[in-house]
Amino acid sequence: MRAGLAGVAAAAVAVGAAEVVAVATGPLSAPLPAVGGVVVDNVPAGVKDFGISLFGVHDKTALIVGTAILLAIYAFGVGAAAPRSWRLSLAGIGLFAVIGVVAAQTRHDASVFAWLPTVVGAALAVGVLRWLLGLAGAPPLTMPLRELVGVGGASRSSATGSGPQRADGPDHDGASTARPSTGQDSYDIGRRGFVRGLAIAVGGALVAGFGGRWLSSRQAVTSARDDVVLPAPRQTAPPLPAGVQVPGVTPYVSPNKTFYRIDTALIPPQVDPSTWQLRIHGMVRNPITITWDQLLARPMIERYVTLACVSNEVGGDLIGNALWLGTPIRELLEEVGPLPGADQVVQRSVDGWTCGSPTSVLMDGRDALLAVGMNGTPLPVNHGFPARMVVPGLYGYVSACKWITEIELSTFSAFDAYWVPRGWSQQGPIKTESRIDTPRDGKTRAPGTVLVGGVAWAQHRGITKVEVQVDDEPWASATLAATVSSDTWREWSWPWQATAGEHRLRVRATDGTGQTQTSTPAPPAPDGASGWHSISVQIG
Repeated sequence: MRAGLAGVAAAAVAVGAAEVVAVATGPLSAPLPAVGGVVVDNVPAGVKDFGISLFGVHDKTALIVGTAILLAIYAFGVGAAAPRSWRLSLAGIGLFAVIGVVAAQTRHDASVFAWLPTVVGAALAVGVLRWLLGLAGAPPLTMPLRELVGVGGASRSSATGSGPQRADGPDHDGASTARPSTGQDSYDIGRRGFVRGLAIAVGGALVAGFGGRWLSSRQAVTSARDDVVLPAPRQTAPPLPAGVQVPGVTPYVSPNKTFYRIDTALIPPQVDPSTWQLRIHGMVRNPITITWDQLLARPMIERYVTLACVSNEVGGDLIGNALWLGTPIRELLEEVGPLPGADQVVQRSVDGWTCGSPTSVLMDGRDALLAVGMNGTPLPVNHGFPARMVVPGLYGYVSACKWITEIELSTFSAFDAYWVPRGWSQQGPIKTESRIDTPRDGKTRAPGTVLVGGVAWAQHRGITKVEVQVDDEPWASATLAATVSSDTWREWSWPWQATAGEHRLRVRATDGTGQTQTSTPAPPAPDGASGWHSISVQIG
């Protein structure tokens, strides 16, 4: 047991030390995020979808925790093997190092020193493991070579007939030898020393790990974001009308801290705006590169836009509405001049992630933005600082590129963006959907008037009608709340005269084109979930 715990502590030191070194080599070069990134990029799409459906916005935390647990189990085995075979234990640490180095070097834009955090961590793990095994009294590492030979010599001496000396008897000079301390005393002393050593190793690992991660996050990006002064928009968003909010329904404008986040970045990229550039090239007449200062100098507009994740289940919460500040994408594309046939706008993040939007959608007059502000502040790092794409009416996997650094005009036949080879549709228009927010599923209410309310969305088409059904009764029209534009969700309410018993409530919406939300259930893959959201409510 002690040897196994020593292995876990040594692995913790390796990970913690690697985080400190990664402050200089980049946060994605640390072994945990590097290996986690490889898992994210290569795990089957079904597994990834299951993770999002199970953990939602906490999917990345779950992956990191799961990876850490697997590493701890592996390290326990490496430590447990050490007293019997030190070479086998070294081989186990070496395998950890190889996996970490390969993972780090395969990350997008990995530096030539991306291997360093893992190697430093592995080297320290060897020393810490040997030290802890020594405190644990694990043979043969604690025995000097001469003692090992002595043990062998005693065995040979016994075999040739010379009897062993009594520990408490006279030696050959007739002097008495002292009685050694009891085995229990030695065990207690060794146990206390090992526990202290274990605490030192684990404590140091925690300080190093969290300290290194904090230092990485507190580099120039945080202070640079704090220094950003957003430009005044040439067009402000229309003010929120009275009656936009229904009691008990999710806020019409989602706060930055609770706005959903689904992406492939285990650690949000730290992009210094002073060095940031956006390159627009490919099938264009006039390729350009824009710096941060040049972007802020461009005309900006404010718009409320609701974004939705394609992984959102029917009735799910992977959707949010915010006030965005940015420059129109259409104007950027008109400036570079797309060539005939360039039907896809490929967007690349600083970490290599890609998505592709139809060129026609980005130029059809909708308020697609290269955004720099969110709800009156510079973009949070988690949501793409310094710049990201915001496109009304398209799921995020084909349009919402965070930490964007490149736009390439291409064709759908020539390039498949990140999610397309993983089974998702090339183009992802948002489906007409609705959700019941109040009352909550499974809740009990008293008989009488019960306010039923929720949200409905069909970005860039708008919502014109919402209907509610109780059990098998006829559908009833809900009251639509005010809204800013067709590019946001719309809240609704319906007063239900509830009678005693258990009831099933359903909701459906109709969009601005006259299309009513389908009742046919479908999973999120490959182009978004569909079906009617329903809840069960007990009255009485």
